[in-house]
Amino acid sequence: MTRSRAQIAQRLTRSSGALSTAALSRMDTDMPWVAELPAADRSFIGLIVQAGIKSFIDWYRHPEESAAIRAEVFGVAPREMAGEITLQQTVAMVRVSIIVVDENLDQLLGEDAESARSALNHYGRELAFATAEVYARAAEQRGAWDARLEALVVDSLLRGEDDETISSRASALGWDSEGNVVVMTGSLGNGDTLQQVRRIAREKSLGCLCAVQGDRLVVILGGVDEVGRPAAALAEAFAPGPVVVGPVTGSLGEAKASADAAHSGLRVACGWPDAPRPVLADDLLPERALAGDLTARRTLVARVFEPLAEAGGSVLETAEAYLGGGSSIEGTARTLFVHANTVRYRLKRAAELTSLEPTDPRDSYTLRIALTLGRLDHGSL
Repeated sequence: MTRSRAQIAQRLTRSSGALSTAALSRMDTDMPWVAELPAADRSFIGLIVQAGIKSFIDWYRHPEESAAIRAEVFGVAPREMAGEITLQQTVAMVRVSIIVVDENLDQLLGEDAESARSALNHYGRELAFATAEVYARAAEQRGAWDARLEALVVDSLLRGEDDETISSRASALGWDSEGNVVVMTGSLGNGDTLQQVRRIAREKSLGCLCAVQGDRLVVILGGVDEVGRPAAALAEAFAPGPVVVGPVTGSLGEAKASADAAHSGLRVACGWPDAPRPVLADDLLPERALAGDLTARRTLVARVFEPLAEAGGSVLETAEAYLGGGSSIEGTARTLFVHANTVRYRLKRAAELTSLEPTDPRDSYTLRIALTLGRLDHGSL
């Protein structure tokens, strides 16, 4: 005798508990990772299996009134489970549940098994699509949350918040880079800029945090070497215009100094039209100092003026005479009443002390700014 859908559904309902138990037992056997899950997650898996079997029975009883499978089956589980159990693992659980129900249909329903089996196959396909939808939505929500948290971390770093707070939040985003850190900034590019930045950072094995601030893109890179390589490779992801790389710092918590220098450099980069791209914030020290950056001013005096003043042997006097006299070796020698080779020696010594070549146009400009600032700070010495 062929039974109605309602009667078949009633028989399946009476066996739903046994089917759920059989499915969970099969998972423990076929999927060892299930047994290793925390007790809370295992209990939710049990609820999902029970809800899935109940949903199939209701769907079979009233196919014309089928509700959203996603809400019925996965609504019992917390959203966080999508982060603990992968899509592949969830699909495997669904498959095992369907197989276990299918294997028991003949015993439970006899001649009515084929009707239920056909419906079960269709339901299994729908449930697989529903599973993928759950994970897609979870990934979208997680991505939006990660973007907000990443922007918060960058903003916190720029404001100089507590080091431990920044590190903790960065760790939640997967930041695990140790060692040197730099910050670079420039104009925001097209809609794919952030993805391009992250892709290049992955290719270069760099830790990366980035955020948009107005029309600027701020990128924090971890794992660079002592001179900041290979941060320059990310410049191509920025929009046309200056891109400034801050000085290397020892950790993420110290990166505010790099960020401050990078932002200061970006504000004045237009003062050096021929600057390279990207340009180091330290190479923009003259422009930054002229714009009122006290850190840049102190850095120039400490790195350039003071070493020359302390060198003795008239190195400072020679550098000033050379720069103020048209950059002529012979003219400087006549001014100081010394041999031209003496001037060359002293200028070479100045270059060794400051890493700036007096004969190079850009370096000579930096030297002149630094020497002027040094005189203003130290008087006539």
